[in-house]
Amino acid sequence: MPEIAKPSEKEDLETLVSGAGALIFDCDGTLVDTPELYAMAWQHAFRSAGYVMTRDWYLKRAGLSEQVLLDAFETEHDVRLDRNRAVSDMRSSLHRNIGKVPEITSVCDIARRQRGQKPMAVASGGPRSAVVASLQATRLLPVFDTVITIEDVALPKPAPDLFLEAARKLGVEPSACLVFEDSPQGIEAAGNAGMQVIDVHGIIAA
Repeated sequence: MPEIAKPSEKEDLETLVSGAGALIFDCDGTLVDTPELYAMAWQHAFRSAGYVMTRDWYLKRAGLSEQVLLDAFETEHDVRLDRNRAVSDMRSSLHRNIGKVPEITSVCDIARRQRGQKPMAVASGGPRSAVVASLQATRLLPVFDTVITIEDVALPKPAPDLFLEAARKLGVEPSACLVFEDSPQGIEAAGNAGMQVIDVHGIIAA
């Protein structure tokens, strides 16, 4: 099981951050509030393919990468999709609305305070075009030293590949990295990478 840090006080969080050699942030659901935008985009894609995907079905799987999400839909509904078209339709819909994406301020503030103080990366299972667009829309892109997406690695979360690649790019040992995540898959991936992880739901709710 990953070592999940649960800071109960602001001071606890600051201690964890100050003790880390580098900070790695997931993007969707951690830095930016994109799940609803993705739900609408996937609904559009599935509707174009002649299928119905409910908002709740997506939100329960919001941490999944594109291909893993399509695996789940095909398996549960016993269908075969034109995956290239579905992904293209989803991304087109997403990009039409990405400029409206709100940041998750309580987490973004941590990253902004640490800019220039510690090496920092974004490690997201999303496509690079969408991740970069959301970071640009919220003016977060310059905060980070590097951005790692699913296109940079072989395996999605819960495999450790994204986080290990981020640590490599930052030049920091994985064990010295502190990860901020919102999804079970991401939390598991951080643990698999040998990193300490904070479930940001505790920060958002504070």
